Amino acid sequence: MSPAVTHAKSYPFPIPKNSYIVHGEGYREIEAGQPLPDLTGLTPVLACGSNQSPEQLTRKFDNLAAFPIPVLKSRIKDFDAVHSPHFSAYGSIPATLHYHPGVEATLFTTWLSDTQLACMHATEVAAENYHYVRLDGITLEIEGGEQLTSVHAYISSRGSLCHDGKPLALEAVPATGRDWPEVSQNDVQTIARNRLSPEVDLETFIIQNVDSADTRRTRINQLAEDALPFVWPGVRVIAV
Repeated sequence: MSPAVTHAKSYPFPIPKNSYIVHGEGYREIEAGQPLPDLTGLTPVLACGSNQSPEQLTRKFDNLAAFPIPVLKSRIKDFDAVHSPHFSAYGSIPATLHYHPGVEATLFTTWLSDTQLACMHATEVAAENYHYVRLDGITLEIEGGEQLTSVHAYISSRGSLCHDGKPLALEAVPATGRDWPEVSQNDVQTIARNRLSPEVDLETFIIQNVDSADTRRTRINQLAEDALPFVWPGVRVIAV
């Protein structure tokens, strides 16, 4: 398997079991009972895919030694992490949030400075795959911390990938109360390949999406044709 395919299939990349602080030399987990870092002046941004992973955050931020990022384990009610109907430039089918009454999903919340937010926008909003939003009226419990009723997040600009009338949840994200399928990255890639280019083997399908922006764009448009919209009365779009 080529390195590019291995990388694409590794999404959402390794996610620690505990809250942690990602810094210039890796990350440090915050054990149960340890105090949380000072969050003053930082914006809580709920992560539902690879932004939960220190590996991905290290790729996105180049000044973590001076400005480490707290990433706190969280539990959100009535939302789940599902697949978005698009391919990233590196070939993965990423995640987004979707309203799901009765579900409780375990995710992570990044706490970002204004400068770090601008950097994150460049990786999420600038590619036109996500909107930066604020979700009000939610229930988000920060492990070892407070309960939030409002949080920021990146929501897919195209909604959620639809398969047999339902979203596809991320197998890597623990949740209770799901009544739709949970799939691995390999599974969702196979579903997309079978739908869009069944004559192509999976590795070639992924490489084509990485190597050709035109192919990737065409396939994204096809995947998005029956996407499920994000619906929540307390959502306010801040940046698109």
